[in-house]
Amino acid sequence: MNSETASNILPDRLPKPKWLRVKLPTGKKYTELRSLVDKYSLNTICTSGSCPNMGECWGEGTATFMILGNVCTRSCGFCGVKTGRPETVDWDEPEKVARSIKLMKINHAVLTSVDRDDLKDMGSIMWAETVKAVRRMNPETTLETLIPDFQGVEQHIDRIIDVAPEVVSHNIETVRRLTRDVRIQAKYDRSLGVLKYLKAQGQRRTKSGIMLGLGEKREEVIETLHDLRANDVDVVTIGQYLQPSKKHLPVKQFITPDQFAEYREIGLDLGFRHVESSSLVRSSYKAQKHIN
Repeated sequence: MNSETASNILPDRLPKPKWLRVKLPTGKKYTELRSLVDKYSLNTICTSGSCPNMGECWGEGTATFMILGNVCTRSCGFCGVKTGRPETVDWDEPEKVARSIKLMKINHAVLTSVDRDDLKDMGSIMWAETVKAVRRMNPETTLETLIPDFQGVEQHIDRIIDVAPEVVSHNIETVRRLTRDVRIQAKYDRSLGVLKYLKAQGQRRTKSGIMLGLGEKREEVIETLHDLRANDVDVVTIGQYLQPSKKHLPVKQFITPDQFAEYREIGLDLGFRHVESSSLVRSSYKAQKHIN
């Protein structure tokens, strides 16, 4: 069932509960960074994705940047990024991202990208060049790379490992049963394989994320946490899925704060070094502390 079919046969959106209210970002550091972003037309996922944690993250000197354009070759039912034929790769992008990080005086940067299945290297060379550029221009800035699965091709994953970001993240996104509907061109076991390979090749810190509210069952969430830990993942983020538009998969359930707290305790008991679990948690939430 595709996302358009799902939105047509299911009822209107569920009303948002009170615990999903977002505070407006404030603070001196946020104001300074917002001014720089506007003045130099810098591109961050924080602003383009209207992240609810932007003020908090920017206040701690953390920001997320997307590379390889803003058009994805995949059509995941949960994602608000445009789908279609991407534009030509901009090989000046590594320097642009590095310069943005320098202007914003970012302490910890998260890099992510669209999927580029149209490219022979699936964008992995651009990934490596961007990390190198950030390192040259911002030697004190630490990095997390939130990577696609690169279709599980080890040669492409190796390019990320070789440039040695402090954290490499790849999101499992949902439970096994829902993967085919939620991540149409992805595979649950392939994502686990990517995470396992990263650790086996010496990546010090690996990370993944799950969205809740798409119809998963409690025992399936716990099973996913077990699967991630069994593949040596160090950090997991668990947050509430919010429907980007009527064309996307609908929210089936709003998870309560108590349930998020339970998942956090279960994750910690399983041995994750960090578990971020609450309604407004996103992949890069508290990212800087996940290095340690």
